[in-house]
Amino acid sequence: MMMGSSSTPLKVFVLVFLFVWVAEGQTRTKVFNVVRFGAVADGKTDNSKAFGNAWREACRWEGRNKVLIPEGTYMASPVMFQGPCKGYMVFETKGVVKAPTDLSMFDDSWITFQYINGLTISGGGTFDGQGASAWPYNQCTRNPNCKSLPVSIRFNFITNGMVRHISSIDSKLFHFNIFGCKKMKLRFIKISAPEDSPNTDGIHLGSSRGIQISRSVIGTGDDCISIGPGSKNIRISKVFCGPGHGISVGSLGKYQNEEDVMGIIVRNCTFSGTSNGVRIKTWAPSPASLASNFTFKDIFMNNVYNPIFIDQQYCPSRSCNPKAASQVQISDVRYRNIWGTSGSKLAVNLLCSPGVPCRNVELKDINLVHKGYGGPATSSCSYVNGVAYGRQIPPSCL
Repeated sequence: MMMGSSSTPLKVFVLVFLFVWVAEGQTRTKVFNVVRFGAVADGKTDNSKAFGNAWREACRWEGRNKVLIPEGTYMASPVMFQGPCKGYMVFETKGVVKAPTDLSMFDDSWITFQYINGLTISGGGTFDGQGASAWPYNQCTRNPNCKSLPVSIRFNFITNGMVRHISSIDSKLFHFNIFGCKKMKLRFIKISAPEDSPNTDGIHLGSSRGIQISRSVIGTGDDCISIGPGSKNIRISKVFCGPGHGISVGSLGKYQNEEDVMGIIVRNCTFSGTSNGVRIKTWAPSPASLASNFTFKDIFMNNVYNPIFIDQQYCPSRSCNPKAASQVQISDVRYRNIWGTSGSKLAVNLLCSPGVPCRNVELKDINLVHKGYGGPATSSCSYVNGVAYGRQIPPSCL
């Protein structure tokens, strides 16, 4: 009896130890350092193969895995990080990753993450697109048959993703392109490119839903954030935008059978020295689609040329007809508590389509002052149905 009872606590201890050991093994992160796969931080060696091999090994490992790019400067030609993976993937960049300058090496992107459920990208590192070498070759505004420059980082069909504490500088085209993704969060991102760099959108969204962008600083030569067809339930907050073209829904209506855009909230943001603030733009002419349920609120404008702008006559090239009507129906748009200074006299410009006028547009507590030549700020409304509440500077045109 004595021996039997004394062995019982030992058995319990062993079982508890085994349980804890197994549980810790399942939660411990296994690190795949790219240096161990042959990466060289000399800023010259092409490390794309080492990066890809580290990713593939990590992707095959069950559990939580981390691909680590340590401090240093790493050159990498185009590389794809693809799933599905057996565990949750962490891509931690502490160093600087540089793109090649030779355009013949690229297709449509530099770095691609795709088909991954469970992904975190972090580390405080920087992705340098070295775009200055490519911007002179951006001929697409003059040549509709041009070859597009590569996007710096593509996210295709990512679910449950997090991107935080990283920087992207001098992309050749867009910095981030998010397509077909669900439930992604982007926080503490810093994106920068010169004001005159062409088409260097900070973050472009398309056919994605449940995307949150917050606490980030974006300054580019194009839209800080652009929201394309098929975007739904997008939340943008505490973003500083400038320089650039503001935050834009669109352009919409360029192609047949575009998906609708619904449920966009932009709040607690600052725009400084941008050409636009909050903008909705659709091509003229365009096929029919729907853009609805947008809220722009608690926004500060500092010397923004077009602070509030709906442009349904968007026609930046010779391939469209500026006299034709857009068929994109814009409805249920709310502008609330937007204040600051307008760089132009026309601070509120709601230029909607004569074919499908805007419906249910609300202006509430607008205070936009023009301090330049030409007198106080004004507003203009064309083909708009809506209401205005509270303070209205400039006087509402609704």
